[in-house]
Amino acid sequence: MSSIILLVALFGLMYFLMIRPQRKRAAERAAMLRAADIGDVVATVGGVIGKIVAVEEPGEVVCIEVDSDVELRVQRRAIGEIVTRADDEVAGDPPPSDDVDAPE
Repeated sequence: MSSIILLVALFGLMYFLMIRPQRKRAAERAAMLRAADIGDVVATVGGVIGKIVAVEEPGEVVCIEVDSDVELRVQRRAIGEIVTRADDEVAGDPPPSDDVDAPE
């Protein structure tokens, strides 16, 4: 009887230490991929950085502009991270400065 309890406790511990955090990371990644939209600067898992300029009809393929007149079509799941959101660029706030005082 105690071996069954030990087995259940071991499975419970494994669930909370391995399976649950992995599911949480997968859900966060899926939310990030759904949130990627036109105007966002993204980095692909291969290291290519560019701005999303179009999303094809089914939504699983995006066009990324990496240079003037150079666009790549990649699958949405190839996006590794969103570097800059389009909302942040439009906000009009100047980028943070180093607050270094100029000599007078």
